[in-house]
Formats: sequence, structure tokens, C-alpha cells
Amino acid sequence: MNTRLLILLLGMACLTFTACDNDDEEPMMTEDTLYQKLGGTTMVTDPAGGMIEQGRLGLRSVVDSSIFVIAADPVLSPYFASLLAEVGNGNTTNLAILSENLTDFFCVATGAENYTYDGMDMVSAHDPAQNPRMEQKSTDAAYDAFIAAVAEGAMQNNVPEELIGEVGALLETLRADVVQQ
Repeated sequence: MNTRLLILLLGMACLTFTACDNDDEEPMMTEDTLYQKLGGTTMVTDPAGGMIEQGRLGLRSVVDSSIFVIAADPVLSPYFASLLAEVGNGNTTNLAILSENLTDFFCVATGAENYTYDGMDMVSAHDPAQNPRMEQKSTDAAYDAFIAAVAEGAMQNNVPEELIGEVGALLETLRADVVQQ
């Protein structure tokens, strides 16, 4: 079993089997959101210019790294044929839009309060009949490869393994909406 898959499975198991303490004598502590664990709202210098929340910068870095992993993956690249052709011709407009949308999505999905995701819902976004940028319907194998690509992108950005597992568990909750074949 490869390391990325093992990390994701361990993370999902931890989230699945973690019990809540119902002891009424102690107040419940609020656990940090995944966004907070990834850096949260601390403002840092954005290498692209200006200031940015550390959590958003980290997620954008993971998204951008993951996009490169996806582009090189023979299982996933056919889903992005139009985008890859555009980039090959020097047009990076839709690549920037994809990066921004995925970053927004991950920010909101991990608990960021200062961002919104205005993109398509996951069912529509992954249905070629509703989204002309989607080349074909996704399979379980392709979604597994996508989760592995995100894990690889996270590892390239030194995200701790336990947080990669949490991201994997989050992505797993979307499988039924994304996989349509």
C-alpha cells in the first residue's frame, strides 16, 4: 500500500473512531477547525504580492502543487484535456480560475470564515452535461487518484501527515457527489 493512501486511511480512521466525551463536569472545548490548523487567519506576506491569511496561502499552495500532480497523472489528465491544451498554448486564464475556485472551496470546506465559495455545487461541477469544462464523468479510480494528488501536493508543501489525513477524510465526504460513473 502506498504511503499517501495509508496516511489518508489513518486520518479517516482517526476521524471515524474518535469518541466525544460527554462528561458534564467539564465544559466542552472547541476544537480548532482544519483551516485554523493550517495557519488560520494570521496575516503573512503573499509571495504574489500583498498580505494573505496563512491558512489561505497554505491551501492555495497545496492546490497549485496538486494541479501539477494532476496534470502529470495519466489517470487524471484526460479530465483536464481542455485546460492542459490551453496552458500548452500559453493561455493560463482558466488555470488561474481553477486555482482560485479550488482554493475558495478548500478554505470554506476547512472552516474559514472570511471566504465564500461561489462555484458550482459538486454534482453539477462534475457532470459534463452541466459543466462543459468537465471532460467526462468521474470514476472511483479517478477520485482515488485525485485524493492522492491532493495528498502529494500537501506533502510537497510540508503539511503535517495528520492534517493530510483530515483533508483526505474531508474529500472522502464528497465522493458520492463527484463520482458519477
